[in-house]
Amino acid sequence: MQSVPDCLIMKTFVTKNFLLIILILAVGFAFAVKATVFQKPSVAAPPAVTTVLPAAFTTYWQAGKAEINTYRLEQAQAGALHTGEARLIFAVEDFRTDSQVQSATEASRDKVIPVLKANLFRTFAAGLEDYSLATSVFTPINSPIFTNTLKVSITAQDWSGHSYLQLNYRTNEYQVTGKSYIEPEADEAYAVPKAMLEDELWSRIRIAPDKLPIGDIQLIPGTITARLRHRKLEPLAARAKLESYEGVLYPGKLLKAYVIEYPTDDRSLRIIFEGEFPHTIVGWAETYPSKDNLLTSRAVLKKTIQSDYWNHNTPADTSLRAQLLR
Repeated sequence: MQSVPDCLIMKTFVTKNFLLIILILAVGFAFAVKATVFQKPSVAAPPAVTTVLPAAFTTYWQAGKAEINTYRLEQAQAGALHTGEARLIFAVEDFRTDSQVQSATEASRDKVIPVLKANLFRTFAAGLEDYSLATSVFTPINSPIFTNTLKVSITAQDWSGHSYLQLNYRTNEYQVTGKSYIEPEADEAYAVPKAMLEDELWSRIRIAPDKLPIGDIQLIPGTITARLRHRKLEPLAARAKLESYEGVLYPGKLLKAYVIEYPTDDRSLRIIFEGEFPHTIVGWAETYPSKDNLLTSRAVLKKTIQSDYWNHNTPADTSLRAQLLR
């Protein structure tokens, strides 16, 4: 009996199973490029951070206390400047990278990284009306994997109502969600391309001011200012420079000024800080139009203390608060 050549057997098999072979090859290729519905989209790992933090950084920031700064404030709103007070509070904490909240249980310890949390509170009265503005920013400290600020949240309260906005860094972009009593901002959900956040600059100064970006850059503007101006967040072209501060308005020694200008937004920001560690922020000035008036909001440092304030919340601790407000 004459045998069938191997090539003829292979041809017959391919002919009968052509569609199956194509499907197998397609699935294999999809897995190779990580494009199937069964796989999570991959995010390229950001470049490793090469900053070497000084030993003084650990001594200062990981001693179990927060740094609390109080400022005299002039805040632009409704076409005028209003006096008030600002508090800028820094603390190192363990932050979950999955749910992006402070770690509070031992079970989550394998999911945390240290972040420098910056809480900025601004209160002022505009005529009869009270305003209260708060920003929380969570910036990783020297992480080779998580190099972007992971989360920003803000609240803005006045007598008309209140609003909330949150940015979460996921899959190489910032996911923005917001709620407000104002109709155009009542329910917001959109994505912003990855860029440095203006809100994180205060923390970047405290971590490594020599690594601040200089020149033409892209920045996502400050969230509170965007909310007060009813602007949607998006990266904007900006010019940044770091220079010595030569004025006399702000207290401190060997002062530096980090200056941001937005050519397309008629807005600028200047953050003044001490050139030597721990790089205390002694004030800032922010200029933009408010009801057709070009105004400069300004904060000037009054007092800095370190405290484990979370352990001092009884009536007897009122004296500590009095020391901060002097």
